[in-house]
Amino acid sequence: VLDFALVIPHHLPMFATRFLRPASSAFARAPRAARCLGTDSAAAVSSLTGRSLLSIDDLSTAELKGLLALSAELKAAFKADDAAAGARLPLRAKSAAMIFQKRSTRTRVSTETGMALLGGHALFLGPGDVQLGVNESLKDTAIVLSRFNSVVMARVFGHADVTELAAEASVPVVNML
Repeated sequence: VLDFALVIPHHLPMFATRFLRPASSAFARAPRAARCLGTDSAAAVSSLTGRSLLSIDDLSTAELKGLLALSAELKAAFKADDAAAGARLPLRAKSAAMIFQKRSTRTRVSTETGMALLGGHALFLGPGDVQLGVNESLKDTAIVLSRFNSVVMARVFGHADVTELAAEASVPVVNML
């Protein structure tokens, strides 16, 4: 289940509260069991292992809810300074290559912070580090990054570029736009 947590940026709970706000704030105060997604949530999240995420439309409702629940649970554990949260480190020995043609402070900081808190390492690759399709083809970039990273995250100008990266990579690719 936590293999796919690698592609959960640390800011997904912000996404949930901004775009998927429950009808009432009572949701936030309800006991965890009352908010639980049910027995299908674990299956929904585990179904994402090894998959790329190119569009939010690629996720079923159950998968999206499962990702948001897992993200919120991890964030709450770290905010509570839960000793068990630090001991879990589900992304230990995992590395994320973050390709940024398009800069974003929030995306970079939240992803690097999330990776570090979960025990992984994020590698920032700006426009000067990787010139997609200029010095190396997208295919070559995908192959090289796949050899050294657990996931490739791309914030690029064209959706066709992230689609090609995903087609050529042997690790999951996440569209960070």
